[in-house]
Amino acid sequence: MATTRILAIDPGSRITGFGIIDVINGKSIYVNSGCIRLPDEALSVRLKHIFNNVSSLLEEYEPHEFAIEEVFLAKNANSALKLGQARGAAIVAASIQDLFVHEYAARRVKQSVVGNGNADKEQVQLMVQLLLKLSAKPQADAADALAIALCHANTRTSGGLEYGVGKRAGRSAKRWTEQDVRKAL
Repeated sequence: MATTRILAIDPGSRITGFGIIDVINGKSIYVNSGCIRLPDEALSVRLKHIFNNVSSLLEEYEPHEFAIEEVFLAKNANSALKLGQARGAAIVAASIQDLFVHEYAARRVKQSVVGNGNADKEQVQLMVQLLLKLSAKPQADAADALAIALCHANTRTSGGLEYGVGKRAGRSAKRWTEQDVRKAL
């Protein structure tokens, strides 16, 4: 039984979410998730904190694959730059461990997990809870990271569920519903 462990990161300059899942015979199994809360200090200190914490996660969980959200256009250039730097700190930590970095646009993640590229955070949290059979909704940043991990798990396998874009959607462009997901699980 082949197991692939995925560590996914939802980067942020204040809070960086992480999600870890195992993929066993095409099924995604929850391992851990949480948030790296960054100190209210200079950006360089926060970036070091991201790097050190992601490095610790890599050492502790020994993932086989690494996924991260791509940079998106933020409301202002300063926010986009800080987000890019936070991503860079996490990417360097993965690269030092010789992990290939898989990048996904936020819209693609939401499309894969929720079936709607414009889904809000609460919808992402609910679908992550359902898909991973969690007893409660994960914190928003952790849910986003788990959604990135699920998107990667779905994308990396030809038989993976591609919500809203795969075989199930067909020509009708029918979106996956909560009932479809429950049946597939």
